[in-house]
Amino acid sequence: MNKMELITAVADDVDLPRAKAAEVVEAVLAVIGHALKQDNEVRLVGFGTFATAKRKPGTGRNPRTGEEIAIPGSVSVKFKPGKLLKESLN
Repeated sequence: MNKMELITAVADDVDLPRAKAAEVVEAVLAVIGHALKQDNEVRLVGFGTFATAKRKPGTGRNPRTGEEIAIPGSVSVKFKPGKLLKESLN
């Protein structure tokens, strides 16, 4: 499912015009993104938790030349599914 399909599903589920559903979906995604930028977890009980994870810098190799390269540290997003979501899939 992509974002447009999600917007359509939300619009159909709650009987909203697609434009309003798009605003809601965009707002939810923006709030989650903003919270993660502030290094906060976003817990949606029953659904799951979004959190940031810091990756340490390291070294790697260029596969063509074998030359060592520095890989900078970075921040990624982790998602841990909640109990209800996991149960609904099984």
